[in-house]
Amino acid sequence: MTQSTTTTAKKIASQLLEIGAVHLRPDQPFTWTSGIKSPIYCDNRITMSHPAVRREIAQAFAQTIRERFPEAQVVAGTATAGIPHAAWVAEILDLPMIYVRDKAKGHGRQNQIEGRLEAGQKVVVIEDLISTGGSSLKAAQAVQAEGGEVLGVVAIFSYQFPDAEALFTEAGVPMTTLSHYTALLEAAQESGVITADQVQFLSKWREQPKTFYNEM
Repeated sequence: MTQSTTTTAKKIASQLLEIGAVHLRPDQPFTWTSGIKSPIYCDNRITMSHPAVRREIAQAFAQTIRERFPEAQVVAGTATAGIPHAAWVAEILDLPMIYVRDKAKGHGRQNQIEGRLEAGQKVVVIEDLISTGGSSLKAAQAVQAEGGEVLGVVAIFSYQFPDAEALFTEAGVPMTTLSHYTALLEAAQESGVITADQVQFLSKWREQPKTFYNEM
């Protein structure tokens, strides 16, 4: 996995904290749909309501694509949270855009991919968040199944779970993030949201997220 520069990663992490897109609650963990108990909840959909933040993210996405995937021909957004970001990035780069549903529609043409994708086109997938990585890879594989060549997945934020990174490596799909868990903890400590002791606690959770709270 490739991550953005330290400055960009921390700046975006700070913005996510400031607008309330990220909540840290070490002593009262959230429960994800998967059942994982987590001290962090990240809802990057909130960025849509903050023009300055969404512009910052769109420009960072565009710059990352220019640098890492200059041959990109299509920008793909994951449904639903990746769609608006993909639209803004596609506009900046003047590229076609598509979006990928989590599954094919049950009516009409039963499309899983909306928009026009030609066989052989080089695609970058835009995602809002990488947790376990499964849904992002599913979207990338849907593009591949339609004949697209996936250059990589680019996300706003990653929890940096080792299992997720291994999943992308095994699938042979490059994954890049604008910000990440490490940068978030640094930004949160500097702003006084969490203490140094809590940083250590939160860092340990990331290593074993599925069992950490159960073993306490």
